[in-house]
Amino acid sequence: MKKIVVVGSSNTDMVIKAERLAAPGETIIGGKFLMNAGGKGANQAVASARLGCPTVFVCRVGDDIFGRQALQQFALEGINTDYVIVDAENPSGVALINVDAKGENCITVASGTNAYLSIEDIENAWSIFEQNDILLIQLETPIKTVEYTIQKAYESGVKVILNPAPAAQLSSSVFPFIHIITPNETEAELLTRIKVTDFASAQKAGQVFTELGVQNILITLGAKGVYLKSADFEGIVETPQVVAIDTTAAGDCFSGALAVAIHEEKTLVEAAKFACKAASIAVTRMGAQASMPSRAEM
Repeated sequence: MKKIVVVGSSNTDMVIKAERLAAPGETIIGGKFLMNAGGKGANQAVASARLGCPTVFVCRVGDDIFGRQALQQFALEGINTDYVIVDAENPSGVALINVDAKGENCITVASGTNAYLSIEDIENAWSIFEQNDILLIQLETPIKTVEYTIQKAYESGVKVILNPAPAAQLSSSVFPFIHIITPNETEAELLTRIKVTDFASAQKAGQVFTELGVQNILITLGAKGVYLKSADFEGIVETPQVVAIDTTAAGDCFSGALAVAIHEEKTLVEAAKFACKAASIAVTRMGAQASMPSRAEM
């Protein structure tokens, strides 16, 4: 059976939920502490696996307690870890996350081993790419590795889904190799220089992505839904309205679910609706991987 290949980061998230986010120099007393498995790559791999798709994860973790816990969790989720590299020289990635009462968050990441995922690592794992047809990748590992992986996957006939998060500049040469791009408003603005706030501005950003060579564009707009532009459709795909508890990893859930739907040969509109539904479940729960829905919940 064909699998989704996810390339990306693995972190341990240390989360404090309080009434509001602290201002610079301010200390807020009170709040609830949680420690969860995270990292954009790992989040997306878990989302894909929980939604019933065979998933392979390519990443680096440290030879430390966080790395060992991550490997155990991947195994529990049924993720293939044959290409997870245990790095004895560098610590596992860690993210410090503050979440307010409305579910908004701010995040600081110490990349650790994620910063050392190399082109050589991708080459060593290439046989798994050649056996499958979808690559899901983000920007929490070195950009040169990301761009190399995208180009090589495209040249091998693999459909590339890029979640360009966290926001970072990319070489213009890489965009024609991208089958689907899934930025949020902030990421779309950085890549297109169009401030995205509504359908009209999303449409302008979508046109820039098209001119850059991206085949299909999905710009996530939070509660407003998703702007979708493809050869067959342009418009807003609405998302279920829910009360958000924690928006951490909502974009990861969306991208992972989208990859599953594309793997199942759904149309892009159907895939966007499926991904919106998954993300709407995730934001009603605390944590990153802990919030990802199962197929039964869908």
